[in-house]
Amino acid sequence: MGTRPDTPIGTVASEFAAVAVSIDHHGNGPRLRIEDLTGGRVAFLDALQLETLAWLPAEQLTALLDPSANRWRDTPPGAGPDAPPGAGRGVTPGARDTAR
Repeated sequence: MGTRPDTPIGTVASEFAAVAVSIDHHGNGPRLRIEDLTGGRVAFLDALQLETLAWLPAEQLTALLDPSANRWRDTPPGAGPDAPPGAGRGVTPGARDTAR
């Protein structure tokens, strides 16, 4: 039995960011796949995570938009010399998420 391919939704872009959005069918259930078209980083959001975003107060969402908090760091948060193996590690561009 073959695996079902991703279902492309489209691209969302502005002067600040561009992402490709699709539905990923490779996990235990469908989830949203978001790819940063600038850096190639990929994230997956399941239904609970998406619902949480829908209910998140605007001021809490705004706090997540500061790129200096995580995006422009040489060392990801939690990935210092004393961090446990794999801590702060991002997804390799183009890599498939294997955590289910």
